[in-house]
Amino acid sequence: MNSLTQAQLKDLDKIVEIDKSVIGHNGRKDMLKKSIESESCLISMQENEIAGFLTYNTNFFGYSFIELVIVSPQERRKGHATALLQHFVKIASTEKIFSSTNQSNTRMQEVFERNGFTRSGIIENLDEGDPELIYFKLK
Repeated sequence: MNSLTQAQLKDLDKIVEIDKSVIGHNGRKDMLKKSIESESCLISMQENEIAGFLTYNTNFFGYSFIELVIVSPQERRKGHATALLQHFVKIASTEKIFSSTNQSNTRMQEVFERNGFTRSGIIENLDEGDPELIYFKLK
């Protein structure tokens, strides 16, 4: 079973490594560091190793917004994303929780829907030809 905890700066390199394995570069290192420093990064642990992480803020019209849910490719389909989402819903500081994913990311859409999130809108022109789908959940 996995455990969830707040990320610490000592976790940054592993978090960046997981992020890089998914997106192909480490361009979000500074953003991830800021999330950890502001205590807005959760990690899912499997056998004392970081398996995935979730970052969040409350900058989406004053509501909680899940920025990233990233799980290491070898740890996918083991419940890490679900555990991170469910934990965040419990600790979120606002009643309304939002997130988003690309239209092409059908796996994440399934994760959101299995966890009670509903589609709430669409944003065009962020990624060329791949609209961003907004998801919503009431706490």
